[in-house]
Amino acid sequence: MEDFEAYRPLLVGLAYRLLGSMWDAEDVVQEAWLRWSGADRSDVKEPRAFLLTVVSRLALDQLRSARVKREAYTGPWLPEPVSTAEAGPLDTAELRDTVSLATLHLMERLSPPERAVFVLREAFELPYDRIAEIVDSSVANARQLHHRASVRLGEGRDRFRPSAGEHAELLTRFIEAAGGGDLAALTELLHEDVVAWSDGGGRVRAALRPIHGRRKVVAFLAGVNARYSYGAATLGEANGHPVLWTQVGSNLQLVAIDVREGRIQGLYSVLNPDKLQRVRPPS
Repeated sequence: MEDFEAYRPLLVGLAYRLLGSMWDAEDVVQEAWLRWSGADRSDVKEPRAFLLTVVSRLALDQLRSARVKREAYTGPWLPEPVSTAEAGPLDTAELRDTVSLATLHLMERLSPPERAVFVLREAFELPYDRIAEIVDSSVANARQLHHRASVRLGEGRDRFRPSAGEHAELLTRFIEAAGGGDLAALTELLHEDVVAWSDGGGRVRAALRPIHGRRKVVAFLAGVNARYSYGAATLGEANGHPVLWTQVGSNLQLVAIDVREGRIQGLYSVLNPDKLQRVRPPS
């Protein structure tokens, strides 16, 4: 089973990008291991290609059923944050970007085949003929799926992402303004079209709908600040990017951001304790 263990981080990273849930990703990879252990190895010429195919197809099946469950989720559904070490290889900009909470959340807009084609092409650089086999389509259709996914994910996003340092600086300024009640400074940090999502999963009190627009987001944050005491904020890292940890009342909260034109255009707040089991603030 040496080949499988060598590829396990890669396979977990692939399944997680396709599903946005590490619990589900690990289930898929375990099922892939069972299939690998029962396969006639003499028929497998390229273990990596074989395993990527098995995991992709299993994840596609899981994603189709997961979408139904997510539609019944209490409030906005956000991906499960994971420690950077669990996210699989991150040695290219594409691998790092496709595992960010912002991108994983945006990928929920895509159909399962679009998501699979996008991840396999962008993050794992598979050729279109190989991708077409995996998703059971023609090469021309695989190209079209990738184009469509790229356009949908690129809408309203900067082509060039901020550096980790710029990302961390924005987060620091954000918590200083939000925690200190400086509404003018907070307004300046937010993009006009900012959207805030809060995932409490029915376990923790959170906004049940996305909040759109700078004025409404500032009012929402001011209301939260007035109602709850904030604990000390800490910068950390999850999914290969800087994140902010805060204590809101008695609840731990992880906040990730998406940046456009130097301002925050997406706020992703995960409060559901079930989704914070694999990542912790720095001690």
